[in-house]
Amino acid sequence: MSSPMQQIPLLTSSFIEHAHRWHGDQEIVSRLSEGSIHRYSYRDAYRRSCRVANLLAQWGVENGERVATLAWNSHRHFELYYGIGGSGAVIHTINPRYTTDQIRFIINDAKDSYLFFDRDLLPIVEAVAPHCDSIRGFVLMEDKARMPSQSSLKNLMCYETLLLEVSDVYDWPPLDENNLVSLCYTSGTTGNPKGVGYTHRSTCLHTLVAASANALGVSRSDCVLPVVPLFHINAWELPYICAMSGAKLVLPGAQLDGESLFELMQTEGVTLSAGVPTIWMGLLKYMKDNALSLPELKKVGTGGSACPRSIIRELHETHGIRVMHGWGMTETSSVVTLNTQTAEEKGLSMNDYCDHMSLQGPPLWGVDLKVVNEEGQELPRDSGSVGELKVRGHWVCESYHNRHDTAVDEGGWLATGDVGMITPEGSLQLTDRLKDLIKSGGEWISSAQLEDIALEHPLIEMASAIAVEHPKWDERPLLVVKTVEGNHLSAQEIRDSYVGKLAKWAIPDDVVFVSEFPLGATGKIHKLSLKQRFRDHFLAS
Repeated sequence: MSSPMQQIPLLTSSFIEHAHRWHGDQEIVSRLSEGSIHRYSYRDAYRRSCRVANLLAQWGVENGERVATLAWNSHRHFELYYGIGGSGAVIHTINPRYTTDQIRFIINDAKDSYLFFDRDLLPIVEAVAPHCDSIRGFVLMEDKARMPSQSSLKNLMCYETLLLEVSDVYDWPPLDENNLVSLCYTSGTTGNPKGVGYTHRSTCLHTLVAASANALGVSRSDCVLPVVPLFHINAWELPYICAMSGAKLVLPGAQLDGESLFELMQTEGVTLSAGVPTIWMGLLKYMKDNALSLPELKKVGTGGSACPRSIIRELHETHGIRVMHGWGMTETSSVVTLNTQTAEEKGLSMNDYCDHMSLQGPPLWGVDLKVVNEEGQELPRDSGSVGELKVRGHWVCESYHNRHDTAVDEGGWLATGDVGMITPEGSLQLTDRLKDLIKSGGEWISSAQLEDIALEHPLIEMASAIAVEHPKWDERPLLVVKTVEGNHLSAQEIRDSYVGKLAKWAIPDDVVFVSEFPLGATGKIHKLSLKQRFRDHFLAS
């Protein structure tokens, strides 16, 4: 029997077409590299995306060919999402915070044919270009007046000039929904980054679910500012979610400090934002130092690392902002679980509320997860059985780009490297990364728990607990701390704050103070750098 329903492929171009037809006047705002504010509509973005697609066709870019971007969150980057992916090519978003060696590696691994990039990233492009033979042309995402007077790049072109030379009318092709639409590489903290390819189908399904009420809950009445970069896991699908839902979209560019974000959020009336916990630390500090608030901002999504209870408390108690704590990774197209509002949290004390919101929440429809022991057996959902988290679903990676080995086991489960437990109610509670657990004298210590307790201290701004080699206990926890500017704490004062909260053997043996933390490519504290820096701390003493 033939299907009674129309078989229309799930394609990302449908999101920008819908935006163009049904909420074309809605505004997209972005901060440009020089600091000025650019405004236009979804209708304008649609037409310019058509120009991008026509440009690629003129260049002879074929289906499945990778076209790279090295850029911040801006309207031009948004256009490339649709113009590249919707035309049948694959948009490969590169993280500018990678080392030049990593950028060179992933360009060559992906075999990118063109590279679009922002002006302030020109030195990086000039450094890697001689080592990237697959690239046929470089496009600076600027207008003619802001092009550099000289550059070592031989095939340097101007984005705005190129768009003027092609039509803004384009018929989006009826692609196979299982074709790749985008390519993103992992953070590469333990070796070369690995490429994860997302299909039109997986991206559309994930977008539909991530926008729903049990997830980010985005509607046309929202004003959304994604701090999470467009080069990182498709910015949690927000470029697609906002176009689909008709929400106003605000793109912050490269200026992600607390003052710049506050100014943009206040001016544009942002109601929802998303970013890693360090972003909210900076924003809260700026607001506290200047006695400011953001009455329009109602929800912030956060992930990438565990969100400290101190941030959850201050955002909720002081500003009335709800933290939507979630979990995901590059291999899972970002969001897998999200802790959204439930009836159970009503009437909770502030401490119990923070405990509840510290959980990463239940899985969204379309994905499944489990926690297993060392033998691979699934553990019960009892809030006490800790093991490695595994996940599978419609938008979970099965294999890596340019690699022939599978990324999943025989049952289709992806081992995440995260350690945690599941509550009887079905919420995920992560306790650490496998590689960050501290094994001291045969006992496991959670670095995340040590950090969370440290960050409850009002004079501690940032903290990281690391495993350091010890002559007697194999490993012992060392706490690395940055205090609030102008304040002094002793190591013993900080160690004393753990008494009564942890077993004595789990308390950090020592505390070291730093003025700045090394941050990784996604804005998280780079623990490997800290481990290398302090690896002889206990041995030397």
